[in-house]
Amino acid sequence: MDCSMKGIWMLLSLVCFLFLVSSLGETKAAYPTANNGLYIVYMGAAASSNGSLRIQHAQLLRSVLRGKPNAVVHTYKNGFSGFAARLSEAEANSIAKNPRVVSVFPDPLLKLHTTHSWDFLKYQTALKVDSNPNSDSNSSISQGSDTIIGILDTGIWPESESFTDKGMGPVPSRWKGKCMEAADFTSSNCNRKLIGARFYNQEENKAVHQNSARDAIGHGTHVASTAGGSTVEGASYYGLAEGTAKGGSPASRIAMYRVCSDVGCRGSAILAAFDDAIADGVDVLSLSLGAPAMAEPDFSSDPIALGAFHAVERGILVVCSAGNDGPTQGTVSNVAPWIFTVAASTMDRDFESDVVFGSNNKVIKGEGINFSPLKNSAEYPLIHAKATKTSDGDEDEASSLDMSRNCDEIQMDKDKVKGKIVICDSDDGYRPYDKRDAVKNMGGIGAVIIDTLTRSVAENFGGFPTTVISSKDAQDILSYWNSTSKPVATILPTVAITKYKPAPVIAYFSSRGPAFTTNKIIKPDIAAPGVNILAAWIGNDTEEAPEGKQPSPFNVISGTSMSCPHVSGIAATVKSQYPTWSPSAIRSAIMTSATHTNNLGAPITTDSGSIATPHDYGAGEVTTQGPLQPGLVYETSTIDYLYFLCYSRYELSDIKKLSNTIPSNFTCPKEWSDDAISNINYPSIAISNFDGKQSKNVTRTVTNVSGDEKAVFMATMDAPSGLDVKVIPDKLAFTKNNQKLSYQVVFSSAVSPINSHVYGSITWTNGKFSARSPFVVSK
Repeated sequence: MDCSMKGIWMLLSLVCFLFLVSSLGETKAAYPTANNGLYIVYMGAAASSNGSLRIQHAQLLRSVLRGKPNAVVHTYKNGFSGFAARLSEAEANSIAKNPRVVSVFPDPLLKLHTTHSWDFLKYQTALKVDSNPNSDSNSSISQGSDTIIGILDTGIWPESESFTDKGMGPVPSRWKGKCMEAADFTSSNCNRKLIGARFYNQEENKAVHQNSARDAIGHGTHVASTAGGSTVEGASYYGLAEGTAKGGSPASRIAMYRVCSDVGCRGSAILAAFDDAIADGVDVLSLSLGAPAMAEPDFSSDPIALGAFHAVERGILVVCSAGNDGPTQGTVSNVAPWIFTVAASTMDRDFESDVVFGSNNKVIKGEGINFSPLKNSAEYPLIHAKATKTSDGDEDEASSLDMSRNCDEIQMDKDKVKGKIVICDSDDGYRPYDKRDAVKNMGGIGAVIIDTLTRSVAENFGGFPTTVISSKDAQDILSYWNSTSKPVATILPTVAITKYKPAPVIAYFSSRGPAFTTNKIIKPDIAAPGVNILAAWIGNDTEEAPEGKQPSPFNVISGTSMSCPHVSGIAATVKSQYPTWSPSAIRSAIMTSATHTNNLGAPITTDSGSIATPHDYGAGEVTTQGPLQPGLVYETSTIDYLYFLCYSRYELSDIKKLSNTIPSNFTCPKEWSDDAISNINYPSIAISNFDGKQSKNVTRTVTNVSGDEKAVFMATMDAPSGLDVKVIPDKLAFTKNNQKLSYQVVFSSAVSPINSHVYGSITWTNGKFSARSPFVVSK
């Protein structure tokens, strides 16, 4: 690098730094759009059930089509009303003034939130609930043959063994969906397991795989098999994590709605999929995608929130991923109270790839998936990336601009890297994949990456020897390298370690609360396994395959994308046992039965070792047995959600357009306090603006689903020091099943002020069943 190039490099780095600094002052990032000239015109409730609405919808469509016959791309008419069309900004503004229209907004571009897990959850549940832990692990999740899980994702690989229909009965007669054909997908690709497959044309890309329900990425196949995949024995990823793979509800049916491509997930397609799924007859919808952190849109321009509202109103539970922008607070997405939002946790399996160094073959445990061909003894030259710096590279080793130590390909000398294992630092923001590729491209034979944050998640490095170690463990190998004239090392191939402790741990990447737009409702709602999940994969992916190996039918990946379908599968199982339960009752059963302890019997922690809070994992870690016997449930009605919109200061005229079932006399309260949202009948409680000078009261109503005509539940509180919590009454005596009773919670404090956030819980129990609700009180 000559002086002029070095100056340009430093200038670019400075510009990037200043941009990042300026961004920190922003409270909310711009909502990404597809830049395709499409606008979504949302008109609220479905016009099909209302003659006047249908006429207004048709008139508005005709006005758009006049002179522009191909302008309309999608029409929404089943679950809600509206369309997506190519409009100019002036046309969009004009349509927005129509009194029948709720909102008009540019087509947004959302992003993906990219066997053993069920056995781990089974074990966790057995500690608390399961009366017969030695029984067949399929016993609690083999039901659900009449439940239908809809997946909005990248498509599906129908030939996967996870989607076999062996032993399944006829498709439920209520199913109205279809199996859309394409050049690489025929109706015969659907069966009694995969009962529906739709796709939504990506007009700007005419590639066959973009206009088909077939998955070309892998994400949708992985998600679908996690939620409802059939049981597959002998599943593994090239011999790793070998065992039986199965979905959360193996007997459920799957319907795939392809809304995502390799460029993202278009809001117009997401709304079209919601509209179709409502008409098709799904029971649960699973979405492992959402807006980026700090770009959470207004509910009136959020395609997921809008579609989910109408799905929930029709009795469909909508489960969404919380996002992968953690561990920073306030990054959670999909936060509407009618959405079931899922965080990600680890499980008791670790993919260990060790680095061995020195003449005495000292071992440091690392993380990652690699199929290293190196010998087990330390005999390969070892070098730190900073020693590979080019002669004209940055000489200030303490400077943040010294990129060579981070394995920056531009600043490393190829001759110094060739034939060596390279130690890479990780303070430049690049992923371990990028560092592996840099070392590989420069002729290195292996990479040891120092990155404490990503150490807990196994990235797939394929056949190139790579492992990730913590900065603490790195001290030993760095000391050895600094003190030895000819340091040597090797990297061992990955082995899967089971019964790893502690587990679960909240994953570092899992987005955290409080929610930017709804801090009076705790989000996320629940946590589930989302780290190193083995599930089905597309059959033509050779990118990380070991040399000479055929593509694996399974893959191991991580993200809240993976935790979301775990909950979707459990929800389908609950729905199969309680087919008349509402979406909110199912959500409540899952939340109030969550566990808060790990496999050491201690409180669940975050990746940093601190005790997890409701802002990290909502109500706790999901269990498989508990939701089937919750005892009590909190039901949240459509009217509750409408009041939430009132309290969020939406216009009454727009709110009344959302539903055809709203009572004609519905109106927003003329006056309400700041605590109004806190009184929505949610399974968790969030109090804000608490100064300790006056008490705060909230009300909750529970429904007796214990099956006992007479049941008495007593309340117990777990409150932090300095906060006084009273439940009135503290005893609920039910005289019949399905009876509803209410109680009040009074929060007060002698300490003024309290810490920024304090946490606790209220548990109702009758000795047989218990239902726990977490609370957050903030000043």
